[in-house]
Amino acid sequence: MSAKPKIALIITSTRATRFADIPAQWMLAQAKARTDMTVELVDLRDYDLPFFNEMASNAWMPSQDAKAVAWQKKLAEFDGYIFVVAEYNRSITGVLKNALDQAYVEWAKKPAAAIAYGSMGGTSALQHLRAIAVELQMVPTRNAVHIGGADFFKVHPGMGGSGNLADIEAGLLPSAKATLDDVVWWANATMAAKAA
Repeated sequence: MSAKPKIALIITSTRATRFADIPAQWMLAQAKARTDMTVELVDLRDYDLPFFNEMASNAWMPSQDAKAVAWQKKLAEFDGYIFVVAEYNRSITGVLKNALDQAYVEWAKKPAAAIAYGSMGGTSALQHLRAIAVELQMVPTRNAVHIGGADFFKVHPGMGGSGNLADIEAGLLPSAKATLDDVVWWANATMAAKAA
C-alpha cells in the first residue's frame, strides 16, 4: 500500500477559554514530525453543528441538515482520528458527543486515538469516548496521551500554569509515540482491509 494514512486531529472543545489549543498544537507537531502519515487539524469551532435532529443515523438514511452533511464530507477525507479530549464532569464535551452522533458511516472501521486532559488525565472522558467509538464501529487504540495531575496544573494557563507543554513533554513523548504508532498501524490495516 503506497498511500500514507490521512489522520484528523480533532479539537473537541469550543469554549472561548479552552485549553485544547495547547495540547492540539503539541500533538500536531509530534504527528507532523513523522513520515508515515499526514495530519490535519480539524476544529469543532469551524462546524456550527445543530443538535442531532435527523430521522435516524446516516447509517440508515442520508442526513438532511446541510451542516451535518458538510461535517460528514469532511470526516470522509480521513483514514483515522486523534481526538483532543477535554474532560467535563467525568465525560466528553457535549459538542463532541453531538459531532459523533452527526455521522456514522464516516467513522466506521477507522482508528480513534486521543490526547486527553483534566485533573485525572481525562481518563473518564476517554473511557466514554472509547465506548462510543466501539458503537460507531471505530477501532479505539490502546495507547493515548494523558495530561493530568500536577502536570496539568503546571501547564494550564487558566490555573497559573505556563501554557507550554515543553515543560512536561519528557513525560508525554513516549505515550505520544505509542499512540501515533497505533493510529498508523490500525489506519494501514483498515485501509488494506477495505481495499480488499
